[in-house]
Amino acid sequence: MRISFGQIVILSAVLAATPSHAQTFDPRFPVCMHVYSGANGGGGEWYDCSFTSLPQCRATASGRAATCDLNPYYPVNAPSPRLRRGRSG
Repeated sequence: MRISFGQIVILSAVLAATPSHAQTFDPRFPVCMHVYSGANGGGGEWYDCSFTSLPQCRATASGRAATCDLNPYYPVNAPSPRLRRGRSG
């Protein structure tokens, strides 16, 4: 049985490939809730980055195994978008 060099390279690339994970933090929102699911909850841990303030997140996390943190990927110093104004004429 003869195996070419190209087949070995392709096989090595397929075996070395690892699944990629989706981005955890949504950069559109400044606050994320980290939810901890124990053995009974199944599914492990996950983040919900859909909150605009810490009080909003804490109200949602109340009574759950969860904490609220600032989103490390939220662009704090990003310039605000300028509104376009048409010519008056």
